[in-house]
Amino acid sequence: MAVPFGLATPIATSLVGGGPAVMIWGWILVSVLTQTLALSLAEICSKYPTSAGTYYWCYRLASPRTRLLSSWINGWLTVVGSWTADLSVKFATAQLVVAGVGIYYSEWDATALQTYMIFLGVAAIAGIFCIFFNRLLPTIDVGPHLSIVSEIPIACQIICACWTGLGIIVISICLLAKAAVGRHPASFALGNFDPSFSGWTPGWSFFIGILPVRSLLLITTRTQYYHNASKQPAYTFSGIGMITNMAEEVYNPSEILPKAITWSIPIGTLSGILFLLPILFTFPDVDTLLQVSSGQPIGVMFTLIMGSRAGGFGLWFIIFGIGMFCSMSTSCIGSRATWAFARDKAIPFHRCFSKIGPYFGDVPVNAYALSTMIQVLLGLVYLGSSAAFNAFAGVAVMCLGASYAMPIAISLMNARRDMHDAPFNLGSVGTVINAVAVLWVMFVTVLFLMPAVIPVTMWSMNYASVVFGGFGVISAAWYMINGQFYYKGPPIQEDSTSSSESSDSALH
Repeated sequence: MAVPFGLATPIATSLVGGGPAVMIWGWILVSVLTQTLALSLAEICSKYPTSAGTYYWCYRLASPRTRLLSSWINGWLTVVGSWTADLSVKFATAQLVVAGVGIYYSEWDATALQTYMIFLGVAAIAGIFCIFFNRLLPTIDVGPHLSIVSEIPIACQIICACWTGLGIIVISICLLAKAAVGRHPASFALGNFDPSFSGWTPGWSFFIGILPVRSLLLITTRTQYYHNASKQPAYTFSGIGMITNMAEEVYNPSEILPKAITWSIPIGTLSGILFLLPILFTFPDVDTLLQVSSGQPIGVMFTLIMGSRAGGFGLWFIIFGIGMFCSMSTSCIGSRATWAFARDKAIPFHRCFSKIGPYFGDVPVNAYALSTMIQVLLGLVYLGSSAAFNAFAGVAVMCLGASYAMPIAISLMNARRDMHDAPFNLGSVGTVINAVAVLWVMFVTVLFLMPAVIPVTMWSMNYASVVFGGFGVISAAWYMINGQFYYKGPPIQEDSTSSSESSDSALH
């Protein structure tokens, strides 16, 4: 889940939405509501523990008349969500690089082209590790992303888990010890709420502050609002359903995976609280942070609190390291989702993208190349309009959220008949938990379609609906042209054990 990275990059957004109260209580609220989603997914996963995940669940839960179309829609939501999530993570990491440089060269204002080139560098580094050092990935990264496990040895847990856990401890101790700009009382850290920057009413501003896909920067040298891609509390938990990719790789998945899904939220919540509280009690001036020219104030914030550039850079480097680990993880997710859907003949040129190359072990190089190329092309949008580009981060959460909600909604419409014999059973409260989960995803989707500030201009416009609709048109068109004739759905687990095993081994 890369909690520090997911909470650090959108701090400007939270400040615009209301400040400290939004950051801490918004995080807790998102965590509680997301827990209903995790419980619902865990129940279905215990019944159908397969790495195909949600689009397989849709196929099994839907009626014979609608199962093909349901799994097709869900599969495209998963693939597009994986692509755009990977894109937003890499771009957020690129913007962190800009923020890091800004610690020592505050006068440097990176152009859109320079930021894009840094993004290409991040993508290249992630690609090198994912393709040429695939065997090392289990050792490098599993901590924040349980979904990318290629093997299960204890070594899988080491580097990234230690980096993230120790990073939170180091950041917390350093901030509380230095507090160069002073310490705030609990009334400020836990209760300060100022929605004036957003222009929305206080209640709506609170939700905009915890769920927007863009951090907002008020640049005093121009009388316009600019938006920069970021992550947010809801986005931090957007990958919980991808833990199912481990299904054929763990012993007794019907028991282990539900536990992994459900416990990921409390553990992530506690990590987030431990990370946020030291920041809130030592917070610098809000106006100063919102005037950072890069739109990413995390470097300036750490520098002001630590009282030195070296101290600020050291804490920034911890977040940047998590961002790089996260980029490798999401790269694997994107390529895996692409390969799996190509295997099921659901994307154009599926024969090419479902091949496993003979020169790089078991890495799906063709699928990885497609995923990366799509992100590189989508990244070009940033050169023309940062506001339009930022829609991709929102689309990632919308697509993944919708892909999670679909099997839950189908189960609800079936009166949960298929869940009666699920090993991880929610019992009599299952209907309520499922309903809350679906309603939460629907509410989040609406929020991600809203502009962060009003009045709306070409710079503050939220283009997520346009991007989401565009991918929907592509999916529908390909279904009419090809899918309705050749797509047969995911392999049924009982009838394709060898296929499932080869599916996972191919990606180890």
